[in-house]
Amino acid sequence: MIRIGMLTPSSNTCLEPVTYRLLHGSEGLATAHFARVPVTRIALDGGSDAQFDPAPMLAAARQLADARVDVLVWNGTSGSWLGVDRDRALAAALTEATGIPATTSTLALLDACAAYGVTRLGLAVPYTRDVAERIVTTYAAEGVDCLLAEPFGVGDNEAFARIPEPDVARQIEEATAEDVHAVAVVCTNVHGAGAAAGLEEALGVPVLDSVAATLWKALDLAGAHPVLVGHGELLRSGSLRAGFQQILGALREALGADRTTLRLDLPRHGLHVDLTAAEALGEGVRSIRRDASLDQRRLNTVEWLERHRVPLVQPHFDDRPHPPQALVDVYGVRAQMLSPVVRETEMTGWISAHSLAERPWTTADRTAMARAIDHVHHLLDSYGKAPSA
Repeated sequence: MIRIGMLTPSSNTCLEPVTYRLLHGSEGLATAHFARVPVTRIALDGGSDAQFDPAPMLAAARQLADARVDVLVWNGTSGSWLGVDRDRALAAALTEATGIPATTSTLALLDACAAYGVTRLGLAVPYTRDVAERIVTTYAAEGVDCLLAEPFGVGDNEAFARIPEPDVARQIEEATAEDVHAVAVVCTNVHGAGAAAGLEEALGVPVLDSVAATLWKALDLAGAHPVLVGHGELLRSGSLRAGFQQILGALREALGADRTTLRLDLPRHGLHVDLTAAEALGEGVRSIRRDASLDQRRLNTVEWLERHRVPLVQPHFDDRPHPPQALVDVYGVRAQMLSPVVRETEMTGWISAHSLAERPWTTADRTAMARAIDHVHHLLDSYGKAPSA
């Protein structure tokens, strides 16, 4: 059983009961253990900033280390306005002091955005407007543009948990007023987890609650690949998405390709081949991730894959099967390599590698593609199992 050590703001009354509720029914996957550090108000001033000095957190982490926890998290979102590099440094310091892997709520939210390819994020926050706008600036520096719903304007940390859940739900809905890829509830003392899970289907985008995201990343960091059903997309399938992203990123680098994509039909994980499960891009390359305009299974190239069940290697498009014209005209692709993902007797999906120039695909390239397919199979075979299983 995994033990999670959580450093908790002292005035927080939300994250502990919510974390227990999220873990309920997980068949003994993990237990959560908490140590508190003094935090009572959120503002942009020296007194507020001083609450997040690393020294008390390091002392609390050493106490949690006595319980032999497997992972440590700062279960607070201060890095969202103080700066993400500050949280990266904190996580590194926690690990250096204890030898235990560590992360933070802000890093967890950004990792969730990376797993789902989120570059436009709706923000639902309880803070004052100046703090909220600082978060927008912070996330923009990390490549995530934000649509800010009207913040609740509260500065007292204890009072955040008194905001009624229906009000949080309305704020989440407001944060989807424009074309966002996901919504984040940024605060670990707001009751957003229940509202988030209930709204995802209606809104059509992942809703990333900070408490749920922190638990997700803690479990993922401990190697659990959680599948916690009934609490939203991230806890159900987030680690699968993150694993796919790692595989595709490594493949793109190995090939020197401009784009790699993975498409899978896995309904229980909310995946269908008409939208990519993951995508890795070279600098300045246009994303294809959310383009569902084509019936992928009926493409000439995919029908060829279905018939032959071997990689399709195209250094140019002079010969059949020809790709969809939109791939050439809209996305500028001039060469590609596709490889099927066959599960038992079904072609569940495929990996594509795109080049914006004609190019040969070498034996080493084909080997790298085969290795990526093997990694996808391994992830699918092991997903949802405890590290010791």
